[in-house]
Amino acid sequence: MSKRTERRRDNQQWMLDWVIKTTGRVQNFAYDNRVVPPEVKSYAQIHRVVDKHARHVVSIAEAAEQAGHTKTAAELFWVASEHYREAQHTIFEDDNPEKIYLHNMLLKCFDKVMEYASHPIERVEIPFEGNYIQGVLHMVPGGEKRPTVVFCPGMDMTKEAFIDALNHPFVNRGLNCLHLDGPGQGTSNIRKIRVTLDNYERAGSAAIDYLCTRPEVDPDQIAVSGFSMGSYWGMRLAALDKRVKAVATAAACYGPKTAIFEQASPRFKQVFMYMAGIHDEDEFDDFASQMVLDDVAGDVECPVLQVTGEYDPLAPLEDVLRIYELVTAPKELWVVENDFHNPRNRPNFGGIDFYGFLADWILDALDGKISADHKREILVPERGAPGPYVPQAEGGFMLPERVGAPSGLSAAQLGPSGVRDD
Repeated sequence: MSKRTERRRDNQQWMLDWVIKTTGRVQNFAYDNRVVPPEVKSYAQIHRVVDKHARHVVSIAEAAEQAGHTKTAAELFWVASEHYREAQHTIFEDDNPEKIYLHNMLLKCFDKVMEYASHPIERVEIPFEGNYIQGVLHMVPGGEKRPTVVFCPGMDMTKEAFIDALNHPFVNRGLNCLHLDGPGQGTSNIRKIRVTLDNYERAGSAAIDYLCTRPEVDPDQIAVSGFSMGSYWGMRLAALDKRVKAVATAAACYGPKTAIFEQASPRFKQVFMYMAGIHDEDEFDDFASQMVLDDVAGDVECPVLQVTGEYDPLAPLEDVLRIYELVTAPKELWVVENDFHNPRNRPNFGGIDFYGFLADWILDALDGKISADHKREILVPERGAPGPYVPQAEGGFMLPERVGAPSGLSAAQLGPSGVRDD
């Protein structure tokens, strides 16, 4: 007798395979760029095909290293580490030898990135509830006390991912940055440290405890950032730990998780059930229904920046606006016009990687440039205006308020009898 699929949405695998073949993406299908190589025609191929690409990059990196071209080698090892991050994420099984190999190659490639980077990078172990959470600490050269950001990656990210390790926008602006593999992520997954409803923020608080022991860290200037699911965890951390003096997160996952787990790519639910160590879908659905910020948004006391795509399929704009209104601290909202879940390298921000804008905002908050009564909402235009430096949005982000039209039914819409519910 065949075994029932673990998740009901696993029955959509044929559809996911087809979309991967045609788009080269496992999720966030609104974007055009491929994530997996063109020879990938099904999900099952991804980790082995991407491994081949990664090994090719590693071979060039090693040759550059042997020739003494360490800067080039570092850039290549960084690319290879991203390949291995993507490859290992496609396997949702404990003790799987291929996942262990791919994740270990991610760490090995990043070892070389740390070795040859122009700023100090250190892999650190943070005590947490009888185990250790692993982080990567990027530091401003010189060793002086600096403001420091705790960065919470998204569910498909790891501590090695996305924010450019060789041209780190936070470090370039004078901020140390600690990237976490929080519960359920990266190395924590390998160590079977599962994510629960409230342990990510406790892990983040443990990370702040650790940072306060470091001579390079100013303990009075700690901030939090986060991306995608890290936007949810980052807000929860800021609500829990009052040592956080600013929080700036993006790619909103602030509201209910129905869209991400029930309407978007099945990959999201597959990944998070594995991260949580939950194998019963009904149990997970109950778990996911409690992943909200309603209970903590009002507890955040430091300045808050939230960034969301106007059409983010994982976080509908009306849900984001509702959570934003619950925040009573100084706050700011950026709605990225005509964008979806990933504002990086979009025309709204001039095509550059968007993390630098988050770093600028954090520095302004730490420098006291955001007043206690600050409240600002903007639409970051796709083109024709100065990005996030536009003035306050008038009216609202939804029609008809956005175009200044009156709300309510017109006489022509009402008709002679009006609207009847019978």
